[in-house]
Amino acid sequence: MMYMHYCKRCQRVHMLNGHKQFCPKCRGMITELKLSYMDYVSMNEAQRTSFCICCTDDEQLKRLSTTYRMYKYSKWYKELQRQLAQPAIHSHPAPERNPMENAVSIV
Repeated sequence: MMYMHYCKRCQRVHMLNGHKQFCPKCRGMITELKLSYMDYVSMNEAQRTSFCICCTDDEQLKRLSTTYRMYKYSKWYKELQRQLAQPAIHSHPAPERNPMENAVSIV
């Protein structure tokens, strides 16, 4: 299924299959839009230009956007979480040393 997304960095609307998170052009974060694919393709050029201008405004973009509510169960989300997982850092106490153990005396 096709979904509409907006990339703020590119200032461009993308028609992408699935619920994507990254822009195919610049790899920046994108916003999924409420606008359906069919509604977008039925717009003329002037309407599309006007829509893109609306998306550049943060307040209007919030109203035009939606959140895919099943994203936590999708393959891309699980892969992203796997990539972001950082190895655990284990610390071990250093063996106690005499503070003068490495001291050098000059006579």
